[in-house]
Amino acid sequence: MHRPTNSRRPEGLFVGLCTVDVVQLVDHVPGSDEKLTSHQQVVAAGGPAANAAVTFSHLGGAAGLLTGIGSHPLGVAVATELRNLGVRVRDLAADSAEPPAVSSILVTESTGDRAVASTNATGFRLTPPDDLKALVAACDIAEFDGHHMELATATARTARAAGRRTVLDGGSWKPGTEELLPSIDVAVCSADFRPPGTNTPADVLRFLTEHGVQWSAVSRGGRPIEWVGPEGAGTVDVPAVRVADTLGAGDVLHGALTYHLADQGKVTPYAFVEALRAAAGVASRACASFGTRAWLQGS
Repeated sequence: MHRPTNSRRPEGLFVGLCTVDVVQLVDHVPGSDEKLTSHQQVVAAGGPAANAAVTFSHLGGAAGLLTGIGSHPLGVAVATELRNLGVRVRDLAADSAEPPAVSSILVTESTGDRAVASTNATGFRLTPPDDLKALVAACDIAEFDGHHMELATATARTARAAGRRTVLDGGSWKPGTEELLPSIDVAVCSADFRPPGTNTPADVLRFLTEHGVQWSAVSRGGRPIEWVGPEGAGTVDVPAVRVADTLGAGDVLHGALTYHLADQGKVTPYAFVEALRAAAGVASRACASFGTRAWLQGS
């Protein structure tokens, strides 16, 4: 699914979390009271919505990020990095001098598995901006990671009213998700996304359909992506790669999927599958590099 070179750049609005990621490449996750020397370190802007926006921009789209970062030096640094990567940042916590959320991440070198500790979005309560309707009207598609739920729900409802397609990155079930789902057109969830009463990917897909999501899928690392829609169901294979780092792969998947869905009219089974396949290819390339930004240099 390659976009013609003379086509208009799609406009994407990404709503959710931005963090400072401190990533250490290690032989193993340390035990209690154990100290390790890491092989490599990366400090970068992170968070599902932020990474998805970077991906959307890298693929050729115009990405805007609606989030909370603040004026602390760490926040200023990550906002500057995102802008340098082509993302328009709208910081709804710009008056706060508190540090942004910091994600401490250990990546095991032999497997690419990661262990993460973060405060996520608990540091800021973001309310919708006065110009929310204008922000939504300027985009073709809006993507949400489920963080900053009050802001996400208001933006998704506004997007639905304006006829803009909405995409959910379901990394995990969060309080308030049930209020967000009725305004979501497309949801792609991880294996960790477990709504109440669900145990299997089939359960999750059924739950999403029953709550108004037209097209949904469950990603499971390197295993095939399971999907369902109003006109079909099936699986999409994930390209096999030597995994260096799984951190951010799901965020990249969602950013790429949002890009490929941005200018479609009615979504068909063929178009949805092709968008998933293209997005899985981009995410697999990201997994082959250490750090959420390293893959940009080789793609």
